[in-house]
Amino acid sequence: MNNVHGVIHVHSCPVALAPHVAWTLGHILGSETHIEWGDQPREEGSVCATVAWTGPSGSAARFASALRGWDRTRFEVWESTTRNRDGVRYVHTPSLGIFFTLTDAAGNAMVGEDRVRYAIEMARGDATELEHELSLALGAAWDEELEPYRRSMEPRISVKRQVRAGARSI
Repeated sequence: MNNVHGVIHVHSCPVALAPHVAWTLGHILGSETHIEWGDQPREEGSVCATVAWTGPSGSAARFASALRGWDRTRFEVWESTTRNRDGVRYVHTPSLGIFFTLTDAAGNAMVGEDRVRYAIEMARGDATELEHELSLALGAAWDEELEPYRRSMEPRISVKRQVRAGARSI
């Protein structure tokens, strides 16, 4: 199986769950993982981190599935495109649950023909409803909820290393 590259943004995670997030990432990638956490000022008692990774195709789905039910945890997982497949993005917030989209090489969400047809059908000629349906298809509500967390992470977090499947990272 070919390896892919990705990035995990843990926008907020209770301090007590941080070691479990690191263990989960390491377990999925088959490597010991150390994550450099920073305080998440938007939520007291929470931390945040960004980790670049390399691992088997499908690792993003496994990570999103493992973390989606954890209380007060907000995250995004990206898996890059390859020559043979589209990229993916999973986003999770406690209030909205999980969102998934395929992505192109630039990271843009790709909305399929069936989803666009569904949005048109649901809108029944109402432009406001069409905008609402297309916003759902693009994950706009998740982006709106996460944007304050993203902004508070920017000056604090930098990707210092790339975690690779099967490699030791201390």
